[in-house]
Amino acid sequence: MTSTPTTETSLPPYADVEWSLSRRGDIVPAECTRLREKNPVARIRTLTGDDAWLVTSYALARQVLEDERFSLRDTAAPDVPRRYALTIPPEVVNTMGNVNSAGLHQEVLRAFGPRSGPASAEWMSARAHELVDAMIEEGPPVDLRQRFAEPYSAALVCKVLGLPYEDGLRLMSGLDLGFVTSPVVYDGCTADWDKDYAFVLRYVRADRDDQQGLIRRLRELRDDPERDGGDLTDEMLATTVTSLFGAGAMSTYVFLLHAVLTLIRHPSAMDHLRQRPEAMPRAVEELLRSTLSIGDGLPRIARADVQVGDVLVRAGELVLVCVEGANFAPEQFPDAERFNLDRSPNAHLAFGAGRHFCPASAISRVHAAEALTVLLERLPRLRLALPADQLVWPTGNIKRVPERLPVLW
Repeated sequence: MTSTPTTETSLPPYADVEWSLSRRGDIVPAECTRLREKNPVARIRTLTGDDAWLVTSYALARQVLEDERFSLRDTAAPDVPRRYALTIPPEVVNTMGNVNSAGLHQEVLRAFGPRSGPASAEWMSARAHELVDAMIEEGPPVDLRQRFAEPYSAALVCKVLGLPYEDGLRLMSGLDLGFVTSPVVYDGCTADWDKDYAFVLRYVRADRDDQQGLIRRLRELRDDPERDGGDLTDEMLATTVTSLFGAGAMSTYVFLLHAVLTLIRHPSAMDHLRQRPEAMPRAVEELLRSTLSIGDGLPRIARADVQVGDVLVRAGELVLVCVEGANFAPEQFPDAERFNLDRSPNAHLAFGAGRHFCPASAISRVHAAEALTVLLERLPRLRLALPADQLVWPTGNIKRVPERLPVLW
């Protein structure tokens, strides 16, 4: 039977879901399965009270992410529906789009390449060992978020961008403030961004001989008359670097916490990976598929009328891609609820798809693999220091992230 496309005059009722979905990051929200099976393009009301379409099936999620008629940049435009209030500068929303338009794309890709960039797998492994040394000296229990995941991610992103590690830890300390979700713009919501941007701007304006990493590369691009960077300004470079720090550090440390929590819940998988560390890259793919760090869907604004399943999405409407719905779709991932180290193929959407596929995907995979290999090797009885249902999952954050992850070994 052929379904009739939804029109402006025949909008369906709102789906029976409370948005945002559950913030607990170790259990797939039950609504994902129900919506994917019964209502894969569902009408919901966002935190701001705006209408949106929530896409939960794998095929339709990939369609939206790959179709350039759905825009990330436009989610920061004035007077468009939003998932929550815009509490960061509009230019931060679409950092990679701005990078592309400014001719910086190749430099960013090169900097975040695990082979061509400054941070090699050996360098990452050494940083992980240093942090585990300090954990062992301190003795259990320790908060893996504070003692390992955050500083390990800060070290990587600082190395790539060319920021001193100690200053990266300072930037990391206020990172949560830059990822707050709110129904309204509130006083001081951009204060942390303004502070970090001003801090990075000083590095961008420093003597070039004292610069390193991506900051130096971008300055060289801007100052070289033979290259197409003459329209770049210090302010544009500082915005790019500050945005990349926030997005890179947050996404990598949050995923690492989720990965550790998932492995702790599957001790046989941990034993397997200790005995066969060469299996870690494939394990990372399954961890990327099955973890739930993305909290509120990937947003896009339709630039034209587009048919998505049975729904005709109108130009100007907001679409949210529910990654945890798509990544657990049984038609794409057989026995999707099972954590399967041997799953192949594994075309998950953890890094998005299409034009906005994460440019740091390759280095993020190596970052996680090196960290997990070191943790499993050095801490043979790694486990939670409290029952899993006692972990605190704060609301009001763009990511699902435990407030603390205390562990024993």
